[in-house]
Amino acid sequence: MTLSSFKAVAANYKFVFFDAFGVLKNAEGILPEIQETFDWLQREGKEFYVLTNDASRSPVQLAESYYRQNFFAITPDRIISSGMLARDYLDLKVHHGTVAYLGTANSAHYLETADLKTLPISEVDLKDVADINALVLLDDEGFDWNNDITKTVNLLRKRNIPVIVANTDATYPTSKTRVSIAIGAVARMIESIVGKQFINFGKPDAQLFMFAYERVQELAKGITRSDILMVGDTLKTDILGGNKFGLDTVLVLTGNTQPDDAELLIRSTGIIPTYVCESIVG
Repeated sequence: MTLSSFKAVAANYKFVFFDAFGVLKNAEGILPEIQETFDWLQREGKEFYVLTNDASRSPVQLAESYYRQNFFAITPDRIISSGMLARDYLDLKVHHGTVAYLGTANSAHYLETADLKTLPISEVDLKDVADINALVLLDDEGFDWNNDITKTVNLLRKRNIPVIVANTDATYPTSKTRVSIAIGAVARMIESIVGKQFINFGKPDAQLFMFAYERVQELAKGITRSDILMVGDTLKTDILGGNKFGLDTVLVLTGNTQPDDAELLIRSTGIIPTYVCESIVG
């Protein structure tokens, strides 16, 4: 497996899509020296968006998490979250009533509209669910995993409503050797129990890439998919999604895919990145 220099690769593109966790940051914070990379992007006139399956907080709150570590290159308008697609769906398809959700109060930001009430699963009364017209799975925190997942299953047995999964990630790394279960894995478990098909937003599904691509064309007319580079740390979300959307892709080895495992995983999954880089630094 040949490793490429990120800057040498990115020099050939006009726009870069970055995944967040595992590419820009990890459980310990911002990855070292990425400020220099973003300074280089600015000098070279390269534009970027951060595409994240993190629907736990609004883009403003996500940007603030970078600011707190003295990294100011990523502003809210540069963050595209799968939570935005969940909100678009609700705007189009669910016009009244209550939206129940699994997640934190911060994550419920994406559900707030003038015509919809939001209600955490913990506050749902299973004897009175006639007004609940949708369920959104946002984040792996903010609820009781035993009681509230059980309540979710029983809600879906009582109500035939759309279920939106705003983060399709199954896991996320908490250290170099450990991962935690993400809401995407919870969604798949509930989906199998109730025997219904949920509506998934986030990588690797095409909707997030199309949403970002439309933003790109508003920002810079004439940009085509061949001008965009997708950078991620996970083969089955970032790289597969980018490949399916017709983008060139970079797998970095700073997150879910470890250097010792990368070549074997690429061979076994058949998900082939255009390039492999140690990190976005260098």
